[in-house]
Amino acid sequence: MTLRGGRAIYPRMTKLTPAQIKAALPQVPAWTRKGAVISRTFAFENFLAAIKFVNAVAKAAEKANHHPDIDIRWNKVTLALSTHDAGGLTEKDFALAVRFDGLV
Repeated sequence: MTLRGGRAIYPRMTKLTPAQIKAALPQVPAWTRKGAVISRTFAFENFLAAIKFVNAVAKAAEKANHHPDIDIRWNKVTLALSTHDAGGLTEKDFALAVRFDGLV
């Protein structure tokens, strides 16, 4: 990371090759890959527990400067990760998936 005009500038992540993605998927066995996205649906006891999880996800995402797509359906939260700047999956996606798994 560098600072430019008071703003943090993060280096661009390199898109993983199909072989690298295949090797990384076992690190996140509950996640599924569809094209250039990995996703997982988390189930909770109730809506408030789901929102508590989403708030923890938001904090972790801000810290990593990498943000998932989030879909909330009462007690279920689906997270989807992809690095849009790279045009696909990067190490950052898998690292954040591991981090999100650790929140439950």
